[in-house]
Amino acid sequence: MPPHPEHAVEPTTTDPRRGPRRRGEALEHAILTATVEELSEVGYPALTVDRVAARARTSKAAIYRRWPGLPQLVVDACARHRMTDFAVPDTGTYRDDVLAVLREMATRIAGPFGSAIRTVVSEIARNPEFAALARAQLDVAEQIMTTLLERGIERGEIDPGVRGTRRVTVATDLIIKHLLLAPSEDIDAVIVDIVDDIHLPLVLKNTGAADERGA
Repeated sequence: MPPHPEHAVEPTTTDPRRGPRRRGEALEHAILTATVEELSEVGYPALTVDRVAARARTSKAAIYRRWPGLPQLVVDACARHRMTDFAVPDTGTYRDDVLAVLREMATRIAGPFGSAIRTVVSEIARNPEFAALARAQLDVAEQIMTTLLERGIERGEIDPGVRGTRRVTVATDLIIKHLLLAPSEDIDAVIVDIVDDIHLPLVLKNTGAADERGA
């Protein structure tokens, strides 16, 4: 005999979309955060819109209204949690500016979203669409370093001939490669070595500027 409705057992599962209704920026932030958290846990190959929707407590339709597919969603999510809100330092010297940038990058990649970043990088070689989106929207290192270089040129520290060359991003390229492929505990020592032994000799206007290096 079925139980009386008054004594029926409540279902153990709930609709993940239940909760306060969010719109605009609040909903977008929840979706992007959920995407990065899912990436960190399961990686890109296992990522689905269903998983993101459940974690963000929203519907798949709400996601598809904003992003046409997973590659675009992942790129925006990683951009939100990586470098899009990066405050370009202005310490007064080029060397200290670059050190500050590399230390901030190291903090972010080593932080809670580092595994998401690594799984995104691993997909670039396998997914041409994803690679194009990632390169277009995630790589802001060149913009940041160009800003620092222009300041250094104005101060007379940096050789103007560096503009438009690969020397601009040597430091950021190396630290990203190190953090993603061979992370170490003494990361600050690695950062200082990259800046002092590799990057500065390639961009300084003259060797006299090297005397400004500090500890």
